[in-house]
Amino acid sequence: MKNAYILLPGISWNLDHMIVIDDILISKDVLEEHFLCNLSACKGACCWEGDWGAPLEQAEIDVLEKISEYILPYLSDRSKKVITEEGGVTYYDEPGFHGTKLHNDGSCVYLTLKDGKASCGIEQAWQDGVIPFRKPISCHLYPIRVTKNEETGFHAMNYDKWDICSAACTFGKENKVRLYEFAREAITRAYGPEFYDSIENASRYLDEQS
Repeated sequence: MKNAYILLPGISWNLDHMIVIDDILISKDVLEEHFLCNLSACKGACCWEGDWGAPLEQAEIDVLEKISEYILPYLSDRSKKVITEEGGVTYYDEPGFHGTKLHNDGSCVYLTLKDGKASCGIEQAWQDGVIPFRKPISCHLYPIRVTKNEETGFHAMNYDKWDICSAACTFGKENKVRLYEFAREAITRAYGPEFYDSIENASRYLDEQS
């Protein structure tokens, strides 16, 4: 029975709790865990800690190259230097993807500080109406990580649990915000409103069965 499926309109999941919507696998954690960013506690540490930058799709790399000059005014002098001389994208061998470049201290080259908290220079430019691109979808979705195989069309959404986000987990529980609800805008941006509605329906169904 390990591969058995329970079916709802447009939704199914197996007994290992991997939900399937439109052929995209979704971890049960995405629906059930609580999460709400608490920048007052973490100061945006996910933007300056880690071994590699935000994963980028080829279309995003192309966009960043075109709008780079409009983002630079929002960045620190050292980030301007790196992006101007080397570009803001690099390839990471271990995970095997292209991503935003990091400084030697692990911070993203697109990071900027605002009121003592990490902020995305790309998103600030977008908020000001300078560019039409908000930020990489992998950043927007985080802490949801999507694994893709473009040849097979396989997509899998998982919750990337990280101890530096513990305050966000607590904050989410206090405010009764699930991870998928926190990421609503990003999920809708990536997969459309109907896909988000299906996730919401699946979450409600699981709650009813518990």
